[in-house]
Amino acid sequence: MSVPSVAAGRERAQPAFERYINIMGPLAMIVVIGVVMAIFEPRFFRITNVRIILQDAAIYMVLGMAMTIVITGAGIDLSIGSISALSAIVMAIFIKDLNVGVYLALAMALVVGVACGLVNGLIITVLRVPDLITTLSTDLVFRGLALVMAAGAVLQRFPEPIPALGRGRVFGDTIPIPIIIGVVVLLVGVFIYRFTPLGRYAIAIGGNRESAMLSGINVRRNKVYHYMLMGAAAGLAGIMLTGRLNAVQATVAEGFALHTIAAVVVGGTVLFGGRGTMLGTLVGVVLLSMVTNALVILRLAFFWQLVAAGLIIVLSVAFYSYVERRGKGGSE
Repeated sequence: MSVPSVAAGRERAQPAFERYINIMGPLAMIVVIGVVMAIFEPRFFRITNVRIILQDAAIYMVLGMAMTIVITGAGIDLSIGSISALSAIVMAIFIKDLNVGVYLALAMALVVGVACGLVNGLIITVLRVPDLITTLSTDLVFRGLALVMAAGAVLQRFPEPIPALGRGRVFGDTIPIPIIIGVVVLLVGVFIYRFTPLGRYAIAIGGNRESAMLSGINVRRNKVYHYMLMGAAAGLAGIMLTGRLNAVQATVAEGFALHTIAAVVVGGTVLFGGRGTMLGTLVGVVLLSMVTNALVILRLAFFWQLVAAGLIIVLSVAFYSYVERRGKGGSE
């Protein structure tokens, strides 16, 4: 079956320069931050610090890839932090308590992530509970399961390759493995988003659900696939975080959802669905990581990081709204 005309129509109606103009705002912010930090704190640009920024961004590259597809399809997932924690706890229990091989434990972490995504997708499509309410509720369920399974313990000191996936380096000890994972996953996301029915159907579903259904798209099945992909990404993120800390407890990854959604939206993906960009997600992820790192170097309190992130989101969305109004030839 060919890609429905509703998806193709949206692509034709949106020239390339319009698809990427939304990333100009966050790119400009990156330049501004770079100039300011070059003046006040030159060590911001040291290789070691740039490596830290990108390594911090790597997990959100993984999560952002899937979240871009979910949001483009007019969905949202607030449970990814809990899915990451639950996946990591299951992996740790398999290794520490059940003495299972590390590679099987890694596979189980991904299976748990996919299963959680499947649960989200089925609740949304079969029970027809809104995405926001569903994932807000399952966030509590998955976190509760992680807390019960961990029983308050901190599980640590994992065998290779788990630490390597979180903080290892290759090519002469220069490039962190998490950065490679993040880039590879993002490239896979670009391929899925631009060249497969799953990505194109997400654009169609988010743009006009009814038209997508009339065009022959199985909306329910594709929504389930979106959330399963999101679950897999959250499971991988849980593995990477565990490897980086070489430890895990049930309360980890609590800010994953909001940070990821912020990065995706800042990057130009429309929160209500129908349009997005993986390149924009990458820019958004790097921007937020730069802001966090800059505030740490400047020794500002953590609360200012929240203020800065909120301001960046507001300014970015305001920029997109302005571009949209100008594109329509007027204002509201």
